[in-house]
Amino acid sequence: MEHTFTANIKTILKQHFGKDSEDIFNNSQLIQYLNFKTRSANKGSKARSSFANLYAIYIILEDYIANGFDKQNGYADYEGAAFVILFTRQRELPFGSKLQNHALNNRMNAEFQKYFPASEFIHILRNLETNKYWINEHLLKVKVSKTTYNIARVIIEIIDEYAKTKQDAFERFIKALEEFQKIEKSEPEKVIEFISNLLAPNVDARLFEIVSYSILKYYYHDQHIYWGYEVDTLNKENLQLFKTGRTNANDGGIDFVMRPLGRFFQVTETLDFKKYFLDIDKIQKFPITFVIKSEETTNDILLKIKDNASKIYLVTAIVDKYMNCIEEVINIPKLNQRFADSIKLGYLKNILDEIITQSKVEFN
Repeated sequence: MEHTFTANIKTILKQHFGKDSEDIFNNSQLIQYLNFKTRSANKGSKARSSFANLYAIYIILEDYIANGFDKQNGYADYEGAAFVILFTRQRELPFGSKLQNHALNNRMNAEFQKYFPASEFIHILRNLETNKYWINEHLLKVKVSKTTYNIARVIIEIIDEYAKTKQDAFERFIKALEEFQKIEKSEPEKVIEFISNLLAPNVDARLFEIVSYSILKYYYHDQHIYWGYEVDTLNKENLQLFKTGRTNANDGGIDFVMRPLGRFFQVTETLDFKKYFLDIDKIQKFPITFVIKSEETTNDILLKIKDNASKIYLVTAIVDKYMNCIEEVINIPKLNQRFADSIKLGYLKNILDEIITQSKVEFN
């Protein structure tokens, strides 16, 4: 598979390995994996970045190079890289400030094996007792004719180039948003089209969450309820939607919280019922609204979740108990409708400003 960023990878390989670069590109499973994971590089800010698994490779390779193993033997006897050091370093990298430990512990290996089912190598090696990590050195040594090359430094360079490309894309995205701020009053239709295009299945998960939050925040803004402890002393309060933290954070399945109703919202892009039921379990089967990056109808989504769950949980009562916890499903068409309703209420500028604020926080 070749895409726009493939040329960048091949250029870096050519600079380091000359005439053998094409063979290294074709023969290295690790290079092929990077080629697949960087396919979103030139698709702009809307495409998924996939930094978690790439940085799992990156931080272990940094340790490998820092100890000189790319130029000398002895890695088999190395004590390994400490988790705390790796985790801290991962969060120092561009777009890495909120990454969790999932890629290091299992996700990277699982995905690598999915792409290379016939591979005999486990990519990241881990000692559970000492919490130390190693890269599988077999994947770093590529033989072409009679020469064996160590590609550790090249892998670092490729990931650096990818991060730079994505960073440039997000900076352009922020600048574009700021330009739309200037024409929001004179050419609102352009602003509306731009935001609507961010509500699509191919949009980066973090951007989708940010745009969804910004729209829903102002959709609920003018709605109010009356509440109180005594009938004659009721309080009138507008609904307020709060973002609970950074996107894709390990926050127990709560992305947005509504006050004063106490509604929970979770943003997701999968239709795997296990993910929904896990989120429901995390909050002790409290009712939850799912904002789903899908254009399927809400009825079809609910039917698909229920049908798939019924194949695993043969007891109808168990499936129904979980399904009853889904308070509402908000899909892309419903988000677009709520965006249109918010525009009619005069909140286009507020939504745009909120997207800019949240994007600057998210993308540093």
